[in-house]
Amino acid sequence: MTDTILIFDTTLRDGEQSPGCSMNLEEKLKVAAQLEAMGVDIIEAGFAIASEGDFEAVSEVAKQADKAVIASLARAAIGDIDRAWEAVKHARRPRIHTFIATSPLHMRVKLNKTPEEVIEAIERTVGHARNLCEDVEWSGEDATRSDPDFLARAIETAIKCGARTINLPDTVGYATPETYGAMFKDMIGRVPNADKAVFSTHCHNDLGLAVANTLAAVMGGARQVESTINGIGERAGNASVEEIAMAIKVRGDVMPFRTNVVSTEIMKSSRLVQAVTGFQVQPNKAIVGANAFAHESGIHQDGMLKDSSTYEIMTPESVGVSTSNLVMGKHSGRAAFRSKLEALGYELGDNAFQDAFVRFKALADAKKAVFDEDIVALVDDEVLRGHDAIQVKDVEIHCGTGPARAILTLEIDGVEKTAATRGNGPVDALFNAIRTIVPHEASMMDRYEVHAVTGGTDAQAEVSVVLSENGRTTRGTGAHHDTMVASVRAYTNALNKMLVKRGKRAPDAMAG
Repeated sequence: MTDTILIFDTTLRDGEQSPGCSMNLEEKLKVAAQLEAMGVDIIEAGFAIASEGDFEAVSEVAKQADKAVIASLARAAIGDIDRAWEAVKHARRPRIHTFIATSPLHMRVKLNKTPEEVIEAIERTVGHARNLCEDVEWSGEDATRSDPDFLARAIETAIKCGARTINLPDTVGYATPETYGAMFKDMIGRVPNADKAVFSTHCHNDLGLAVANTLAAVMGGARQVESTINGIGERAGNASVEEIAMAIKVRGDVMPFRTNVVSTEIMKSSRLVQAVTGFQVQPNKAIVGANAFAHESGIHQDGMLKDSSTYEIMTPESVGVSTSNLVMGKHSGRAAFRSKLEALGYELGDNAFQDAFVRFKALADAKKAVFDEDIVALVDDEVLRGHDAIQVKDVEIHCGTGPARAILTLEIDGVEKTAATRGNGPVDALFNAIRTIVPHEASMMDRYEVHAVTGGTDAQAEVSVVLSENGRTTRGTGAHHDTMVASVRAYTNALNKMLVKRGKRAPDAMAG
C-alpha cells in the first residue's frame, strides 16, 4: 500500500462521450498538455477503435506526452486490443485498458455470454494485451451490480493473466459510499493475488455520489481514481478530478493520502475544458464554480473580513483563482497584457499573442472595464477557435418592430461568402444566414443560452448553442461584447464540430 493516490483522467474518453462534447485533434492535444501540467498520472486519451479520428487523437497524444501514462480503452476483443496498442505504442509509458461486463444483467442482455465465457474472454484478451504491453488495466464493467464471488474470480483471472491495475467501476452510479468502499475491502481481502495489482475506482454521478463513492473506495484500499475535469461524462457525469484532489488535500486529517495534482493548475484546466467542450459549470460547482469563493451573506462577509478561514476551507489561490478583478483597460500596453496572460496561465506564441492583443484593445475600447474573466473568455474563444474551417468575418443586423435583417460574411477554408437574410428576430435572421452560406441538415436543439461573462451593461456575452444531426449532437460557444456576434460564433463553432464529428462512429459498448 502507498499513500499516493494515482489520478487517472478520462476527460478525453469518457468525458468526450457526453452528448455534444466532442473535441477535435487540436483541442485534445491542448487538453492533454494541460492535464500533464496539472500533474495527472494517467491520461485515457480515447477509444482507439471507435474511429479513425479517435485513433489519430490517441496516437498524437501518446507522441506528445512527456511524463503521463497514456492509455486507450479496448473491449475484450483482439481487434480492439491490437488497435489500442497501435495507438499508444508511441508513448513513453503506454497502457492498454481493456474491459468486459461482469454483472448478470450485462452478461445476459448485452454480451449474451455465460459467466464461463466471460472468464475465457478475460484470459484470452488480458493475456494478449500483456504480450503487447507491460502496463495492462482490466475493468469489470458494472462491477457494483456483479455477484461478489464471480467478480472475485474475474479479478483473480485478470491479474493472473497480466493485469497490473484492476478497475471496479460503478458504471451506472448505483453504489453508495458504504457499499462501494466495502466492495474494495472485500475484493482486496479475498482475491489471493490482489497484492500484485493496483485497485482503481471509476464512479458515475447518477445519484450525485460519484466523489463520495470514490473517496470511500480510497479508504477501502483503492490507490487509483478515474475521473474527469469538471465531472463531465455520460449521463450525469463522472467523479470530478478537482473535487477529489482538493478533498484529499484539505482533509488530510481523515484521509492520510496525497496526489500529484498541482492544485494551482486546477482552474486553468477547468476553464480550458469548458472552452473546448462548451459545457459551462454551474456557478455553485465545488472548487471551480463562479460562486465557489463568493460571499454575499452579511454574516459571512463579516467573518471573511475578520479572518477568511471562517468561511473558506481553502484559498482561491490554491486552485489557481486570481484574487484581483479590475486590472486592465484601454491604456494597457503589450507588456502588461502579456504579464496578465501569464498570471492567468496562458502561454501564447508571438503570432497568437499579437492577435489576442489586438482583440483585447478592441474589447477595451468597447468596455469601460476589462476583468480577468473577460480576458479568459477572449483568449479561449479567439485563440482556441483559430483552427476552425468556418470563421466569422463580419456581422450586420437591422432590427426593430418589423422582421429582422442580417448581412453575414463567413470565411470557409479561406474563401469569403456573404448572405443577406430575414428572420423572426436578429438571432433567427443570423442563423438563417449561416444556413444559407453553409447548407446543412443539422437542427438547433432547445438550448440557446446567453451568459454575461462579468457584470454591467457592457459585459461580454458568452453564448452556447447545441446542434443535432442524425443522433449526433455538438455544442458550440462564442464570446463577444456584442451578443449577436457571440451567437454567430457559437453556432459556427458547433457547426465546425459537427463537420468533424460526421466521420465518427461509436462501438456498441463503452466502459465505465
